[in-house]
Amino acid sequence: MAESLLLAVVRGVVGKAADTLVQSVARMCSVDGDRHKLERQLLAVQCKLMDAEEKSETNPAVKRWMKDLRAVAYEADDVLDDFQYEALRHEAQIGDDSATRKVLRYFTPHSPVLFRATMSRKLSNVLNKINELIEEMNKFGLNDHTEPPQDQQDRETHSALYDSADIMGRDDDKEVVVKLLMEQQDQHKLQVLPIVGMGGLGKTTLAKMVYNDYRIQNHFELKMWHYVSENFKVASILKSIIQLVTDKYPVLPDTIELLRGKLQEVIDRKRFLLVLDDVWNEDKNKWNNLKQLLSRVDSSHGSAILVTTRSQQVASIMETIGSRQLACLNDDDS
Repeated sequence: MAESLLLAVVRGVVGKAADTLVQSVARMCSVDGDRHKLERQLLAVQCKLMDAEEKSETNPAVKRWMKDLRAVAYEADDVLDDFQYEALRHEAQIGDDSATRKVLRYFTPHSPVLFRATMSRKLSNVLNKINELIEEMNKFGLNDHTEPPQDQQDRETHSALYDSADIMGRDDDKEVVVKLLMEQQDQHKLQVLPIVGMGGLGKTTLAKMVYNDYRIQNHFELKMWHYVSENFKVASILKSIIQLVTDKYPVLPDTIELLRGKLQEVIDRKRFLLVLDDVWNEDKNKWNNLKQLLSRVDSSHGSAILVTTRSQQVASIMETIGSRQLACLNDDDS
């Protein structure tokens, strides 16, 4: 479904707008009000997308609107990436890694005043475009999604799985991760592989490359992507998996045992790959609870969880087949 991808794109941008690093740099640049407005506007659009998908099949204007929205969502994603790169630059300044600083000079202007002015202009431009799209959206008479926006409140959104064919410098990393995941087909236990690195190195990008690889697509019968960030809630993650597998958004119970039963039903002995993107939780008990629940519904051989995280502690808690540590790109790829 076209909407399924667009909804993933919008949810991913909302999650990035709510990221703590993005918020901190936005405050530093005195544009946090616009950042919050962007987040709020996209949440409003997100509520209408399910209905927009249905109407787009018979209404060319809605179909065109969705195409324009996707373009603006990608533009917003690029702007938020700039904030993340700036946060990375500040982190690098604290350390002594001269190679990292050299790479970062490709991405961020040296002048804080110039950066602030540039980002204010970019963010304002994106907001203007989204405001125009919202005005047009309101004329379509789209209905809100019927489910309460709990996932929005928890910031647990799915990442934008756009094409990663033109990504530079991560092919070797991708081959290693793909090989490791596919080698688990004879394993009787659920396997976990973390991708580890500091902010801005491309952990999520690498995970997208792996997720979209044709070998992974053919190897795993079910593929699910869940954006975690700082809120690691077992019930919410289970709900998200059920919704992703069924491509539906029913009202689900909060009881873990009932969710496990529903999960058992939708997984139905299929080999699955679950991506948990941007994990911060260092509570071993929470992770063990989730893993045990997923292991109990995994009756196939070779199911796996791919994790992206900045924390080596998170990786050490979650990993079962080692982890992939990302380094900075070389000068040519940068």
